[in-house]
Amino acid sequence: MTVVPGLVSVTFRRLGVAEIVALVAGAGLRAVEWGGDVHVPSPPVAREVALRCADAGLEIAAYGSYYRGGPGFADVLATAVALGAPRIRVWAGRHGSAAEPDRAAVVADLARAAAQAAGEGVEVCLEYHANTLTDTLESTMELLRAVPAVRSYWQPPVGDRPATALAAVQALRPVTAHVFSWDDAGTRLPLAAGESLWRPVLGALGELPGTRYALLEFVRDDDPAAFAEDAATLLGWLRPEWIDGDQG
Repeated sequence: MTVVPGLVSVTFRRLGVAEIVALVAGAGLRAVEWGGDVHVPSPPVAREVALRCADAGLEIAAYGSYYRGGPGFADVLATAVALGAPRIRVWAGRHGSAAEPDRAAVVADLARAAAQAAGEGVEVCLEYHANTLTDTLESTMELLRAVPAVRSYWQPPVGDRPATALAAVQALRPVTAHVFSWDDAGTRLPLAAGESLWRPVLGALGELPGTRYALLEFVRDDDPAAFAEDAATLLGWLRPEWIDGDQG
């Protein structure tokens, strides 16, 4: 049972890789999910980023792609392999579960992607997000049953309540939670404002077998100082035995 704290790199789209590595290491976090649209767009860049992370003692949690189906997955996979990422985050199509005109096509594409990735020792994980087939817990669970090779991420939808959030995490058993705090209008708040939601959720992650990730995202004003504050809050909520992987 391990919960690895880290950062989603696209939290800081205007910062370079070296700056992000320094921020994460300086905050005492342990992992980065590297975004494919800004920071790691190609295999040559991926190899450089992998070396920087190794030098800083940081784990690569995932390759955060914006793949939504169709052509292009081979390039995504090649970059993830060059990065040394154990998993690729993808989006489940381009429409919400109530609007998707061809759910079967999205399922088939995800199955193909997962099979290709497995051949390289990489797993495919689903962003838990509006306007995709993971926009509700029920639709996500159906998708996971249809494509058993993929795993789920989780993040709190705007307006989510603690009991609902905890129920979703317990059902999905996500490999990664993207950690942030918003009010009901989507305004970013200090992470500490979400304590009533995040403490139970992190507790549920900490009780799951294997390694899970708690990755900060959406800090106030994209401000490194706000990130440092949120990182300290997150570390304060995680039990030492979760971070260190103490099975007891």
